[in-house]
Amino acid sequence: MTTPALFTPTRLGAIEVANRVAMAPLTRSRSGMDGLPSPQAATYYRQRASAGLLITEATNISRQGRGYAYTPGIYTDAQVQAWREVTTAVHEAGGKIVMQLWHVGRMSHVSLQENGAAPVAPSALQAGGNVFTEQGFEPPSAPRALETAEIAGIVEDYRQAALRAQAAGFDGVEVHAANGYLLEQFLRDSTNQRTDAYGGSIENRARLTLQVVDAVASVWGVDRVGIRLSPLSTAIGDTPLDSTPQQTHDYLVRQLGARGLAFLHVVEGQMHGDDGARFDNAALRAAFGNGAYIANNGYDRQRALDATASGSADMVAFGRAYIGNPDLVQRLRDNTPLFDAPFESYFGGGAQGYTEFAQTQAA
Repeated sequence: MTTPALFTPTRLGAIEVANRVAMAPLTRSRSGMDGLPSPQAATYYRQRASAGLLITEATNISRQGRGYAYTPGIYTDAQVQAWREVTTAVHEAGGKIVMQLWHVGRMSHVSLQENGAAPVAPSALQAGGNVFTEQGFEPPSAPRALETAEIAGIVEDYRQAALRAQAAGFDGVEVHAANGYLLEQFLRDSTNQRTDAYGGSIENRARLTLQVVDAVASVWGVDRVGIRLSPLSTAIGDTPLDSTPQQTHDYLVRQLGARGLAFLHVVEGQMHGDDGARFDNAALRAAFGNGAYIANNGYDRQRALDATASGSADMVAFGRAYIGNPDLVQRLRDNTPLFDAPFESYFGGGAQGYTEFAQTQAA
């Protein structure tokens, strides 16, 4: 019997993976306010190491980049050491893991910023939605627009984070340019009203993302760098769309493909049920060239089997299913029922609902 493509090995640039099931980034809000990963993090990721690729929860590149309480960082030596325990555990279990690098931009609160500073953004436009602080959910604080001269410092923060991720033993990194955070705030004309070299035309609005990718690739090499995009997502802070999402993302992805990035990870459609009919993901994949395409958003077993069999995706990322099913690859292979982890276990807390569940996961 032929093994379905979903369960066969492939390569993402220089990263060899045992199967085509990825664990999507999952914010679990279990880190310390010092940005140190949870003491249970090594166990959590090791439990899920049968995935072809683990992508870490979004990880702050700097104190300025933090927008939610209890999320991890990669900007201190102590954070590097804590993450090294995670990568060692994953590698001992035979897995591969990349770190997702994160700067939230305007999706932050003054209580999370050093000395109560205002969050930064391409333009001083108030974000909607809520961010999670030590006091609970609160509206984001009003941001200030970054000065042109400050942007080089943001790029350097990404480069330093890439160096620290390398020191922590990761197999590569994913640049988070999705879900309404800083890089996407620059990319979309709805959130970028700048008149300098980082605003106006599509080329200008894509400039920061490309500079960040180049800086990170200078550390890792392009074949160990991926990027996450979400052309239609309005999930975080009710972020308005770009006026021309297809043209904007086609341009960006052509530039990324020309650089030879390892993979393109796309949140297809909106994050809550939209089928993406207004956007041509196949065209986006074609624009990327020879790099691997990771599909994400609402895939179940059959859709994942079909996508990898047809070649419309090289890999499929699962998010929520991995919360309660660390053995997801085996469950997909055997077509056994999945455990539906309770929502209250998603964010915050300790080992219960993270590495342990009181309710059995058996079918």
